[in-house]
Amino acid sequence: MIQNKLELPLFEKKMIAYRDSVNAELIPAFLGDNELDVTKEAAIYSLTVGGKRLRPILMLSIGEMFALKRESVLPFALAIEMIHTYSLIHDDLPCMDNDDLRRGNPTCHVKFGEAIALLAGDALLNRAYEYLLYSSLTLGHESIRAASFLAEMAGSNGMIAGQTLDMESEGHEITPETLELLHRKKTGCLLEAAVRIPYLLTEPQDSQNEIDRILTKYARHIGLAFQMKDDILDVTSSLSVLGKSIGKDKKAMKSTYVTLYGLDRAKILLENEMQGAFSALEEMDQTGLDTSFLYNLTQYLLQRSN
Repeated sequence: MIQNKLELPLFEKKMIAYRDSVNAELIPAFLGDNELDVTKEAAIYSLTVGGKRLRPILMLSIGEMFALKRESVLPFALAIEMIHTYSLIHDDLPCMDNDDLRRGNPTCHVKFGEAIALLAGDALLNRAYEYLLYSSLTLGHESIRAASFLAEMAGSNGMIAGQTLDMESEGHEITPETLELLHRKKTGCLLEAAVRIPYLLTEPQDSQNEIDRILTKYARHIGLAFQMKDDILDVTSSLSVLGKSIGKDKKAMKSTYVTLYGLDRAKILLENEMQGAFSALEEMDQTGLDTSFLYNLTQYLLQRSN
C-alpha cells in the first residue's frame, strides 16, 4: 500500500497551483499574436467557462514526478486542453449530442451559432498542433515523438474513433466489449496521452520500458473509471451540481455502464477500475517514483460530484 499520500490541504494546494498555471497560460497560448475575431472569441469562451483541467494537471504532475522542466511539459499540457475543449464543442453540436449546457453555461453553438462553434473547435485543434510544432523547435526530438503520440490519441484511431462508435451505437443496445472499446477511445485516449507524454519526454531507455507499462496500466484504468463515474453521475446527480443535462444518454437511447449493467453493478465496476489504478500506483511506487499526488488525484476522481 502506498504510504506517502499527501495530506488533503497540501493536495488541494497543489491542484490549485497546477490549475492556475494552466489557466494563466492557456489563452495567450491559443491567441499568440493573432487578432481576436468571433471564432477565436467563441473558442476562448469555451476554454474559460470552467473545467477541472484534469488532463493538463495529470501531465504537469507526472512531469514533476520525472523531474522534467516545467517549460518542456507545459506546451503539451496547454495543447491537450485545447484538444479536449475542441472535442467538447463538437460533441455538443446538434449533429452530435445536441446539448444546450456545458459546465453550467450555454454550449458554444447555443451562444455563437452552429457554424461559429464548428469553426471554434477547428481553430482549437489546429492551434494545439501549431503551438506544439513551434514549441518543438526548441524542445528537442523527444517532443516530436510526444506530439505525434498526442495526435494519434486524438485522431481517427483514438478519440475520434470512440466518438464514431458512440454515434453508431445510438438507438440500440451494444455489447459490453463494444462499450469498453468506445470509452477506452473516446474518453481514455486523451487521458492516456496525458499520463504517458511526460515519460516520452524523458528519453526513455530500454531498461525503463517497465515504467511505461505501469503508466499505461494506470491510464487505462482511470480512463474507464472516469467514464463510469460520469455515467453514474448522469443518473444520480442534478443539473445544478453537474452543470450539464441529466439523463440525456437514456433519452437518446445510448448504452452506458448504468443502462447496460444497472446502477449497483456500475458502482462495483467503478470500484474495480479504481483498484486497478491503485495497483498500478503501488507498482510505480516500488520503482522509487513519488506517486503521492497521483494517489490523491485518483481518490479525487472516485469521489468527485461533477
